Amino acid sequence: MTILYENKWVYIEQEESSIPWLKIFVQQEAKELTDCNPETQQEIFRVLIVLEKAMLDYFQPEKINIASFANYLPKVHWHIMARFKDDSHFPEPMWGEKQRDGDLQLPSMDVFIGRLEALLSGG
Repeated sequence: MTILYENKWVYIEQEESSIPWLKIFVQQEAKELTDCNPETQQEIFRVLIVLEKAMLDYFQPEKINIASFANYLPKVHWHIMARFKDDSHFPEPMWGEKQRDGDLQLPSMDVFIGRLEALLSGG
């Protein structure tokens, strides 16, 4: 996976998907959120809020889904997904049963990532 953004506490990757789907990982080795130092905990939530707001503003989704399971990959990370009524799985989770063939016409993910980098860097 390609890292889209990174600082000393977290990094962001994009999940290959038909919907906008990003993942925030912590830099430190931590299985649970409570294993993270306070600075990392604060940065996770800062980045999470920036991502959610940016996805809402740019993609205009029906809903933002945020998940943190880490059962298969026991490292603190969060999934942030922009969901649409006509995406392939809605209203089911993206890990659930496919509901239809989705054919979303979304604005450029590359443009979104550029805007996101500026937001996260304070620009």
